[in-house]
Amino acid sequence: RKALQPASKAKHFCKAHAKVLRRVVLGLLGVAYLCYFIAACYLNFQRALALVVMTAVVAFFICWDIFKKHCGAKVLLLLRPIGKCFRKSWQWLKWLLWVALLAGLIVWLALDTGRNPEQLISLGGFCFLVLFLFACSKHHSAVSWRAVFWGLGLEFLLGLFILRTTPGTQAFQWLGDQIQYFLGYTTAGSSFVFGNTLIEEVFAFQTLPIIVFFSCVMSILYYLGVMQWLILKISWLLQVSMGTTPTETLSVAGNIFVGQTEAPLLIRPYLTDMTLSEIHAVMTGGFSTIAGSVMGAYISFGIDAASLIAASVMAAPCALAMAKLVYPEVEESKFKGKASIRLSSGEERNILEAASNGAAASVGLVANIAANLIAFLAVLEFINATLRWLGEMVDIEGLTFQVICSYVLMPVAFLMGADWADSPLVAELLGIKIFLNEFVAYQQLATYKKNRLMGLEEWDGNRKQWISERAESITTFALCGFANLSSIGITLGGLASMVPQRKGDLASVVLRALLTGICVSMLNACLAGLLHVPKEVGDCAMFFSTTNFSSTSYTMYTCCKQLFASSVLQNGTLSFTGSWAEQAESVLWLTECCGHYNHTSCAG
Repeated sequence: RKALQPASKAKHFCKAHAKVLRRVVLGLLGVAYLCYFIAACYLNFQRALALVVMTAVVAFFICWDIFKKHCGAKVLLLLRPIGKCFRKSWQWLKWLLWVALLAGLIVWLALDTGRNPEQLISLGGFCFLVLFLFACSKHHSAVSWRAVFWGLGLEFLLGLFILRTTPGTQAFQWLGDQIQYFLGYTTAGSSFVFGNTLIEEVFAFQTLPIIVFFSCVMSILYYLGVMQWLILKISWLLQVSMGTTPTETLSVAGNIFVGQTEAPLLIRPYLTDMTLSEIHAVMTGGFSTIAGSVMGAYISFGIDAASLIAASVMAAPCALAMAKLVYPEVEESKFKGKASIRLSSGEERNILEAASNGAAASVGLVANIAANLIAFLAVLEFINATLRWLGEMVDIEGLTFQVICSYVLMPVAFLMGADWADSPLVAELLGIKIFLNEFVAYQQLATYKKNRLMGLEEWDGNRKQWISERAESITTFALCGFANLSSIGITLGGLASMVPQRKGDLASVVLRALLTGICVSMLNACLAGLLHVPKEVGDCAMFFSTTNFSSTSYTMYTCCKQLFASSVLQNGTLSFTGSWAEQAESVLWLTECCGHYNHTSCAG
């Protein structure tokens, strides 16, 4: 007992002075990080730029929380007279603001689409889809237009920032690159377990381990509270601007990072008392986005990481807006007016248990994906064989499920902004996504992208081998969502296990939520088409002078097409127009291009 007295005293001292000790430890850690931060910036500021941005963001939110805690009430008291005056003038000020915003949008669209008129098709598609969803609304007169316009406005502003501004483009490109580097660490574990040969040659061992790694990391972030903090901040922004309830908003915000059955777990205690409109919003959020774990798999296919991240972020406000358009609130929500709700944390006792549980939980997801891929691809091949057989009976050659989708959904693909020539392939991918799943569709899109980057001929006979960069971007956004027929069972099963007494309510809104989710992804695609900026081809003469023509690329294909277009073969004499006429080696370059691509100029 005497031997244990010092330990007992130390334990009692730590308990009595826990707050002081915590502050001392945090202070020492803060000072240590500050020294590290200063050293990193001093040695190479350009290299430490990412560290500076992340530190600034975290410091801002910490300072904001401290300010709100200690000075928030005083500031609100000081601003109360201004708030009263503002509320009195809000009725006419609101209309003035809407007119100014509408006028600004019209002027911007007129100036922006003047250079690329094809963007107007995407704008038309966007308006058509919104009107279509309004026509499908459950209660037309009860629509909250505040939620609809604010949701679409936030989606547009996010798209404008990400796709058009230099800081937004660079930030999301950097974030996409970092995620690609991060996912590359999966190789260390999968190569040890399966060997290098399998992970290089077999799809299952190459892609599916990424889901295990990502799930493990997400579980750790949940244990540390990082994900809850991030979801709460996004949820607060959506809730304040759109006027939605905290339960539905929190679930939709969670869908940016987790899947359609994991996000409702954040609000599990409240599902019993939620209205049908709120449940519809929860389901729509799940159908409109993809989970972070499978996003890692799509990135490994070669799909642009920045576009996938942008699509998931932009889908959140749009999903909430369209959910309130299709199924407006007509009941009195028990959560209306609540500032926030409490987020439940994990049951893990330490970080190692969190990592282990995250990896173990992903096994079911990996097995589910593998089983679905085997089943769906086999069923697709069977359907195609049956359709080919039926087609041959009436002299129709090559009839397949993809061909039918390409004809049926071709107008939709065109309305989203894809060129008419690309629309059949985009429609085919949309059909695969809706009737099978987005995993198979992204695999096919990755094949088209690989063919384009390899510089293959655009057409191989009557078959198109790849689609344009614009169509690729539009399709990436259009496929980014779990809205497919097989997800109905997953959503119903997941939610019914949480609230078994509401199975009937869940079944009554799921098809409407599925339709809304499909349209949300298409609205995102329309916005991507509207904001897409064509990449300018560089100096082709400079490119030809530095390349050895041993292999093809998309740049070579584009430059060769330019050279073919400028060549004139008349009476057996070859000449060139434009800037190519000034190049002494144009004939040599044309010969090299003819070695890879076919053109009438090559006949001479």
